[in-house]
Amino acid sequence: MDIPKPGAPVRGSKSGQPIMALLDLLGRSWAMGIVWHLYAGPNTFRGLQDYCESISPTTLNTRLKELRDCNLIKRTLEGYALTEYGQELYELLEPMGGWARHRWAKSFTHNNEKKQAK
Repeated sequence: MDIPKPGAPVRGSKSGQPIMALLDLLGRSWAMGIVWHLYAGPNTFRGLQDYCESISPTTLNTRLKELRDCNLIKRTLEGYALTEYGQELYELLEPMGGWARHRWAKSFTHNNEKKQAK
């Protein structure tokens, strides 16, 4: 599978709009989880494999290569770490994570309670 690049066709966008290329990349298994986890600091391949639980070494290698090629992570003496762009991306995603947990996810509970009350 090719690495999503702005300007090239990606999932959901024949024109390769930058946001669609980014969402295509982050939508791949464990890509966003790796970015999320590395915000806490550098981690080794083994540490990331433990964090990702069921990920195969091949898939983890692929995701790490994709994220490196897209300038979101880098290899350091301590392991893998976010680049400046990776840190900025996390800081943009983190509020969305809070919204998803505290607002959106609760709407499912609220809607189910309404349905059960009928």
